[in-house]
Amino acid sequence: MQPTETQNPIRTDLPGSLSKPSSSSTEQIWSEYVEPVWDSVMSYLANVPDYIGSFFSGYKKPLIVLGAILASFVTVKVTLAVLDAIDDIPLLAPILQLVGIVYTGWFVWRYLLKDENRRELLAEIDALKAQVFGSHNNPL
Repeated sequence: MQPTETQNPIRTDLPGSLSKPSSSSTEQIWSEYVEPVWDSVMSYLANVPDYIGSFFSGYKKPLIVLGAILASFVTVKVTLAVLDAIDDIPLLAPILQLVGIVYTGWFVWRYLLKDENRRELLAEIDALKAQVFGSHNNPL
């Protein structure tokens, strides 16, 4: 049994050539198969905020803790990657080490050698504590 031209829209006389389906068959396929699926997907997506709200209401604190742990893990990985990239640049790592050594020497010279400078440093630290945590007389 050989298919006729009306039964099979695919042309077999030319290799690799296909005929276009008619627009009415495309509309029929759309209305019959795709539109019901599309409508059900859209109705499901419309209810997603309700599902998310009910999910977050019961597990808000554990999700916040999990998010904080994940964010800190990502931050540490990115920081280590940046430091590794900086360390791979020739002469940059030794220069930064030299800057650190010079700053440490200046800090010791400025604040730690004399008694009056140590008191000044302690006063600055106490002022910073009071600014960050508040004064000791006013409890949180």
